[in-house]
Amino acid sequence: MLARTALKRLPAARCFSSSAVALSTVPKANTDYLKPTHLDDAPPQAVSDRLARYASVTLATYARPPFILSHGKRCSVFDTQGREYLDFSGGIAVNALGHADDEVAKIVADQSTLLVHNSNLWHNEWAGELALLLVDSTKDLGGMGFPSAAHRPAGATPEPEQAAASSSSAVPSSGLKVFFSNSGTEANEGALKFARKWGKLFSPENPSTPSKTPDMNSTKTEIVSFRDGFHGRSMGALSATWQSKYQAPFAPLVPDFVPATLNDIEGLQTAITEKTCGVIVEPIQGEGGILEASEDFLRALRKRCDEVGALLIFDEIQCGLGRTGAFWAHGSLPVDCHPDIVTMAKPLANGIPIGAILMKDRVASLIKIGDHGTTFGGAPLQTRVGHHVVSRIVEPSFLPTVVARSESLKARLEALPSLFPRLISGPPRGRGLILGIPFARDDYASRILKLARERGLLILSCGKATIRFVPSLIVTEKEIEKCVDILESCLVVLNREAEGL
Repeated sequence: MLARTALKRLPAARCFSSSAVALSTVPKANTDYLKPTHLDDAPPQAVSDRLARYASVTLATYARPPFILSHGKRCSVFDTQGREYLDFSGGIAVNALGHADDEVAKIVADQSTLLVHNSNLWHNEWAGELALLLVDSTKDLGGMGFPSAAHRPAGATPEPEQAAASSSSAVPSSGLKVFFSNSGTEANEGALKFARKWGKLFSPENPSTPSKTPDMNSTKTEIVSFRDGFHGRSMGALSATWQSKYQAPFAPLVPDFVPATLNDIEGLQTAITEKTCGVIVEPIQGEGGILEASEDFLRALRKRCDEVGALLIFDEIQCGLGRTGAFWAHGSLPVDCHPDIVTMAKPLANGIPIGAILMKDRVASLIKIGDHGTTFGGAPLQTRVGHHVVSRIVEPSFLPTVVARSESLKARLEALPSLFPRLISGPPRGRGLILGIPFARDDYASRILKLARERGLLILSCGKATIRFVPSLIVTEKEIEKCVDILESCLVVLNREAEGL
């Protein structure tokens, strides 16, 4: 098999015309995977029977192919028929350390014998440790107003762009605080609640000074979010998700949400007003099609929020915690592009359910006992696993390896538009290991998903006719080569179908 698309080398002893040389150096698509090996149109009777039993009792909210996954390891999963799949979906950007990581398994087993849940009425050992690690890692690696190493003088210690609000507590302030939730949607719901309270305590006329008592009749209640974004399926997060396929069946939604367009700097002036209490945006829109906010746009967004006294929330549930090759997707940018709040979830505990809200002290100081809560958030099992995951991500060699793997994957994907101009409409989008390839038609993208799956590769669609690659952050060069080799073979098959061959 060919490990990668190769350039044919010319024998030194022979002479060729310039046209012959040009033809011989044109990259060719891999054709090692033209024949399907994982057909699922006619599953074994035992699998069909099990799926029929499950369907009789399970709400059908997903369109799933007829096979059953039983186990996984690193970047592979296996079905009950013993077939192996190369997983470039990563549990939809969740399994940062891959499937069945040995260290994660040991921690889950050990903590399960000690304390799984104790409610938030009492302290546990691990929630505070994970909060400390998140705050310290943000300060060290950049984000939330703390500059990354690239944006601070050599040898300087991390300092925020401005002093945090003073606290009435005798405990020294770290500048940042964490609240743990059960999921990404719940993290966004909490952030939206905090923005609404911000609007009641800060007037548009003087947004830097809190009032002594909340104004329950305040008109500073609007929350701006962006078309093609995705923030969750509960009612508040759904109201911020301007995609009709998600919103329309559940209208009317929560009032005072205002749509805007990503990277439209001029439009910020009319969308964000003195009635705006908060703005929520994904630095890279995942479900929307791997659409990246530009640095200039995020800078203008930060400036406009400051002008009207609105909180800026970055939803980094899919693009944060190492996915881009930086700890936070915004962390590699200058501090005048940073938010007041960042939400996280997916990779935080490698598949154990958890979410979190990281906020500046000026936000945390407004939230009082009883303002917010959670049953399962911050429990010792998931926070201990989260502490291990984040500890691995911030190891000195981890993020540079993600960057190197991204460069390899992106280099292979960049060749596809010229190889398949009928099918692919542009270059790859995204950063790090959150990349997307745009197709000329929606049905091309959906067909590629099936062709790839039938050849043992799991990938995802998103947005408008886009294929998404969000593998585990521990993906190897060999796995990247195999992924794109299979993809190229699938594109050859699709191209033949499109030509009627």
